[in-house]
Amino acid sequence: MSGRESATAYAPASVGNVAVGFDILGFSVDALGDTVTVRRGSAAGVTILASRGAVSDLPLDPARNTAGRALLAMQEALALPFGFEVEIDKGIPLASGLGGSAASAAAAVAAANALLDTPCPMVELLQFAMQGEAVASGSRHADNVAPSLYGGLVLTVGIDEPRVKQIPVPAGIRAVIVHPHMFLSTREARAILKTGVGLSDFVWQTANLAGFLSGCYTNDIELIRASLEDVVIEPQRQSLIPGFAETRAAAMAAGA
Repeated sequence: MSGRESATAYAPASVGNVAVGFDILGFSVDALGDTVTVRRGSAAGVTILASRGAVSDLPLDPARNTAGRALLAMQEALALPFGFEVEIDKGIPLASGLGGSAASAAAAVAAANALLDTPCPMVELLQFAMQGEAVASGSRHADNVAPSLYGGLVLTVGIDEPRVKQIPVPAGIRAVIVHPHMFLSTREARAILKTGVGLSDFVWQTANLAGFLSGCYTNDIELIRASLEDVVIEPQRQSLIPGFAETRAAAMAAGA
C-alpha cells in the first residue's frame, strides 16, 4: 500500500510544435507551471473541488477539464477502487500558447500516481495526460504533455504506443519567448490546417526535422539554425498571430 492520501505535483509550461516538429517536438519552460493536488476520495470518479490562480473559471466537470479527463482515463484503465478529489492552481494563462492545458493534465496524473499502490511507468502517465489534452485541442498529441512530464526538449513518436526521447540541447542555446498578449486556443489554431501536404513540402520538412535533430546530437548550432524552417504548418498559421512575420525576421537578423 502506498499509504498516502494526498499528493501535490507541479508541471512546467511548454512550447509545442517546435520549429519543424509539429505535434511531436516540444520543450519545457520552467518559469511558469501548474500545480495540482490530488486526494483519495471515498466517492467514485473525479471531483474537482477548486480551480485557482491565472485561470479561475475552468470547467469543474471532470470530463470537460484536462486534469479531470486525464484522471478519469487513469481510473478507467486501472479500475481503481477509490475516487480522486482535485484542486488546480493555474500558473499558466489560458490559451497563451504555453501548454497550460497539458501542464494541468501532466501535474494531475503525476500527483495521482503517488497515491497508487503500484505506480504507473512514465509512458502510461503520458497516455493518460494525452487523453486530457484532447479535451482542449480535440486530438491526442504529446508535444506539450511530454515535455511537461519529462522536462527538457522531447521528441514523441506515436499516439497509441508513444515512444519518448529526450533530445540533448547544445550548450549555449537559449529560447526567447515573445508573447503578443493575445489568446488563441489550440483547437482554433488546429482548425485552419489543411490535411494534405505536397511532395516537395514533405521532403523539405522531413529534411529540416532530420537536420534539427542531427544538429542537437552533434552540437552543430549552424545546422540547427539552417533547419529551423517550417514549410508546412507555419505558413498556414502565421496570420493568426499579429506581428509574427516581423518578429521572426528580426530574431533571425539578430542571430537566432
